[in-house]
Amino acid sequence: MRWDGNRESDNVEDRRGESGGGGGGAFGVGAVLIGLVAWLVFDVNPLTVINLLSEMEPVAEQQAPARASAADDRDAKFIRVMLADTEDVWRPLFQAQGQRYQPPKLVMFTAATPTACGRGDAAIGPFYCPGDEKIYIDLSFFHTLGRELGAPGEFAQAYVIAHEVGHHVQHQLGISAKVDEEMARSGESRANALSVRLELQADCLAGVWGHHADQARQILEQGDLEQAMNAAAKIGDDTLQRSAGHEVVPDSFTHGSGEQRVRWFRRGFDSGDMAQCDTFRARRL
Repeated sequence: MRWDGNRESDNVEDRRGESGGGGGGAFGVGAVLIGLVAWLVFDVNPLTVINLLSEMEPVAEQQAPARASAADDRDAKFIRVMLADTEDVWRPLFQAQGQRYQPPKLVMFTAATPTACGRGDAAIGPFYCPGDEKIYIDLSFFHTLGRELGAPGEFAQAYVIAHEVGHHVQHQLGISAKVDEEMARSGESRANALSVRLELQADCLAGVWGHHADQARQILEQGDLEQAMNAAAKIGDDTLQRSAGHEVVPDSFTHGSGEQRVRWFRRGFDSGDMAQCDTFRARRL
C-alpha cells in the first residue's frame, strides 16, 4: 500500500501510556470476540455482553507513560495518514450533496481511556463514540488483527479505520440516531438485525472511501484489495462462531456474516457511490 509521504491529519490525539476510566457504551470489532466467548461459555447473547462490558465501572490504575517503539511510531503515522485520507475523501463527497463534513477526532490509547460513551477498553477493539465524535484505537489491535484473526496487511488495517469513520459518517447523516431509537423499541432479534444493517453500511462506506482514495492518490498495490476483503471475512459473525467451535446462529449476528461484509465493502469500493450503501432498504443483505 502506498501511503508514505502523504498528508497526516491534525485530528489525532495521542493518549498512549495514560491511565483510563469511565463508564457507558461503545461498539467495536473486538467486542464481538468477547461477546462470542461469553456466549459460548455462558450461553449469553453477545450483544448483551458487549453492552454490559461498556457499562462496567473502571478500576482506577496508575500507569507510567509508555515509550513508543519504532513499530508503534510507524503505526501511529499510518493512522494519521489514513485519517487524513478519509478527510480528503469525505469532505468533497459531502460538499457534492450540499453538506459540510466535520471530520472525527481519532484517539490512540493504551489499555483503557475515558470517552463520552464511557470507559474505552482495548478489549473491545477500535470503536466510534458518537457522544464525542471520536474514534478510539489501541495500536495493539493491529497485532490482533494480523496474528490472531488472520487478517494481516496495511490495507486490512486501513479498512478497519475506514469502517469506524463510516460510523462517523452515519452519525453526521443522522442515520445512527434513527437506528438507535428503533433498536430501543425493538426486541433482541430485531435489534440484532438493525445492528447488522448499520455495520454492513459502515463496511460499504469504507469501500466508498477506498474507491475514491485510490482514484485520487493510487494508494493500492497488488493484493491490497484482497487484504481488506480477507479482513472483512475474518471478522464476520459466522466466521467467529465457527472459529470458536460453535454452531452458527444467524439470529445472534450483530455485524453480519463474512460473506455479507465482503460483499458490501466491495459494493462500495466498486461503485464509489454512497447511494449504493443503503442497507436499510436492501431486500438482500
